Amino acid sequence: MRDDRGSGSILAVAVIAAVLAVASLSVPVSLALSAKRQAANAADAAALAAADTAVGILPGAPCDAAASLATANGATIGGCSVEELVVTVRVSVPVFGLTATASATAGPAGSGVK
Repeated sequence: MRDDRGSGSILAVAVIAAVLAVASLSVPVSLALSAKRQAANAADAAALAAADTAVGILPGAPCDAAASLATANGATIGGCSVEELVVTVRVSVPVFGLTATASATAGPAGSGVK
């Protein structure tokens, strides 16, 4: 009959290797999802600030307000368009040499913004 001594060590090494492999794959995915959420939050906040500026609640130019707020939230503004009182903003957040992007539209109630 063969000796089974040492088989537990091999199993332990295999389990540790599997755990490390899963962890090394899940960290970049969770960081990318976090950057996507950050971009969405920055786009929402920038669009709301720009819409407030377009309506006249805040002073200044709508796209300048959007750019300022996007930068404060760690994003870079990629585009800003104003149609009457409705503002659409596109932002990006860098992650691992790539970019996570998001866009948001805001305007007063009854302006057709969904």
